[in-house]
Amino acid sequence: MVSSKHSKELRRLALSALQPGFVGIEAPEWVLREIGDGLASVVLFGRNIVSLEQVARLTGQLRAENPELIIAIDEEAGDVTRIESATGSTRPGNFALGTVDDTELTEAVAADLGRQLHAAGVSLDYAPSADVNSNPDNPIIGVRSFGVDPKVVSRHTAAWIRGLQSAGVAACAKHFPGHGDVAVDSHHGLPTYGADREQIVTQALPPFRAALDAGVRAVMSGHLLVPAYDPDLPATLSRRILGELLRQELGFDGLIVTDAIEMGAVADRYGIGGATVRAVAAGADAVCVGGENAEEATAVMLADALVGAVGSGDLTEERLDEAAGRVREFAAWSAGLGPVDPVDTDGSDIGLTAARRAIRLAGATQHALPLPTAPHVVELVPTTNLAIGKETPWGVAVPLGERLPGTTSVRVHHQELRSRTTALETHALVPASGRPLVVVVRDASRHEWMTHALGDLVAARPDAIVVEMGLPGAPVSGVVQIFTHGATAASGVAAAEVLAGAR
Repeated sequence: MVSSKHSKELRRLALSALQPGFVGIEAPEWVLREIGDGLASVVLFGRNIVSLEQVARLTGQLRAENPELIIAIDEEAGDVTRIESATGSTRPGNFALGTVDDTELTEAVAADLGRQLHAAGVSLDYAPSADVNSNPDNPIIGVRSFGVDPKVVSRHTAAWIRGLQSAGVAACAKHFPGHGDVAVDSHHGLPTYGADREQIVTQALPPFRAALDAGVRAVMSGHLLVPAYDPDLPATLSRRILGELLRQELGFDGLIVTDAIEMGAVADRYGIGGATVRAVAAGADAVCVGGENAEEATAVMLADALVGAVGSGDLTEERLDEAAGRVREFAAWSAGLGPVDPVDTDGSDIGLTAARRAIRLAGATQHALPLPTAPHVVELVPTTNLAIGKETPWGVAVPLGERLPGTTSVRVHHQELRSRTTALETHALVPASGRPLVVVVRDASRHEWMTHALGDLVAARPDAIVVEMGLPGAPVSGVVQIFTHGATAASGVAAAEVLAGAR
């Protein structure tokens, strides 16, 4: 039964359950107005960021309306980066850190990021990915995971959380209960994690238990169907998974945030409004929205949907009030962290140090490295998932050209290889005649066209050096390979240093 609480107060509760994004490097009027009406959180994406100084001004403008405003960001400090989306991350991502397997290094990298985010006024980071990438064909996790071994992922998830939170920024372990063993991108469809409960307990849940033990402040739900726990509803919309598993069985009492509610896995079935209502009813405290629908009308529609759901009985006022209470508790904690320090634009070299340590080599490297002269670089470019900014640069050609003047390069996409032999001859083999050839790939084992193109190139040029910047596949017999375990700017520099023989 719905109480007679004034509708304005009820709308404030509804607004407090939203974490919307927006467009622009300054706060739009509608965001400032909604903060005044009860909006308790916003989330930043690459489109909101030019520099750390600008972000600090933006967060200051937002907090002038509410000093306890939660300001979130989707910053994994790897292939998925927002604060460095225009340049590429100066830190390696999770898979590189898991490959090094030095928890002190992982903690130091996360603390370095945390100091930067805290100085810019961010209080919540949607990271780290605590997913175990147990399916090599997973189109959405890959190098965002610390690895394929639950024990490795667990200890680095905990270290990353300790490091970030030591700098005054809350971590958010994602994507509960584990998005690593699926074959569908939840941006576009609903993945199914078909393991039984025993497998889930041993494979997917350990990193989340480690996150809770490390004191993680928030957990993000994943948009995936887990029939062992709920055969009907995706985790984000499931009381069995959010309430019974995460709250009761694992004992988490912090903030539950949804993955972006406009993603196809839930929005295609229930609509954005319907998914939002179901998520809060299931136990989510805050609904992330605005990666794709960053506009006032969407935020207003979702707030109205929550208020309407209380009126219809689809959502109890008690559950909405509980969610608002957890948001207030989180906001009070983050506001108590004290004033931010001046923005450090220089940062440290811990990211490059970590990227260097993640490099692995295969083949007869002593005869091929460093390169004797400037090479021709061919970068085979896949279509990346929506979590990775299309604008974010990656590769080896640019940093290698800075170290070996005269380096030439070309980027080749799948559609350019309809006549593969002719295209590769034109783009790769002819320009590389009489000089070294470097072939850069990204998750080659996941892309059939890339595997075939790589095979053709090394057949024609067995002396080619292959740089894999995604998940490493099987070593190519007789070929020198460099594995970076991620495609960040730092990883590109580390690979270029190996190729050029210079730091």
